[in-house]
Amino acid sequence: MPRVDADIKLDFKDVLFRPKRSSLKSRSEVDLMRTFTFRNSKRSYRGIPVIAANMDTVGTFAMARALSKHFMFTTIHKHYSVEQWKQFASKHRDCLPAGNVVTGEMVEELILSGADIIKVGIGPGSVCTTRKKTGVGYPQLSAVIECADAAHGLKGHIISDGGCTCPGDVAKAFGAGADFTMLGGMLAGHDECGGETLDRNGKKFKIFYGMSSDTAMEKYAGGIADYRASEGKAVEVPYLGDVEHTIRDILGGLRSTCTYVGAAKLKELGRRTTFIRVTQQVNYMFS
Repeated sequence: MPRVDADIKLDFKDVLFRPKRSSLKSRSEVDLMRTFTFRNSKRSYRGIPVIAANMDTVGTFAMARALSKHFMFTTIHKHYSVEQWKQFASKHRDCLPAGNVVTGEMVEELILSGADIIKVGIGPGSVCTTRKKTGVGYPQLSAVIECADAAHGLKGHIISDGGCTCPGDVAKAFGAGADFTMLGGMLAGHDECGGETLDRNGKKFKIFYGMSSDTAMEKYAGGIADYRASEGKAVEVPYLGDVEHTIRDILGGLRSTCTYVGAAKLKELGRRTTFIRVTQQVNYMFS
């Protein structure tokens, strides 16, 4: 018989941080750098744990170079040639995460099977249609909370993959226990992105699409296989120029969150987080 889990599951839009006493005098005091040593490979990482998604419109070598200036990194898409990879890899390090999953038991299984970092998220992405096409998914905030708990019990790590629409959502992912947060749509539309640039009545747009969309499958596989459906879509994103401004906006938002809850370091954000459930996030009068 089918089973219904009646526990309430929450998304980023369902909560806000509760502000707390803070001794910080300035946002500039907040340290966003993290250092991790991975359970299985024993390799280490130090940087700001915000990641560009492995989509060919976002996870590009150009994006990796831009983000690396801020000690952030990029999961490169898989469609570069071997020669392109050789040239790039000679100057940059790599890391191979596993996923995607949304349950604690699968996180534990992957870590015990040798994975260092587990990607968490099914269906929350801005150009993902998996939930519509399959009815499968899990609200991202609850997925991160539950999967982080499972991973950290085994000294593993997780990436919150998808669902962030603004810097506040990035902060919520970290507050929920994510070690890393992966972004796609928030980094779309910039010079460093792949994809076509269009001109519509004097305004520029960049094409952004999911890697399970018919656009991606036509490009790399000659079309959608007859045994499956497209689980992504293509959209036109306003052209935004250099990604530098967006990076600074995201990191500035993170520092502000830490200041409001009294976390001097990003590492402390999870311990300083109390979420409150809400019915409305913002005032939409002028939106």
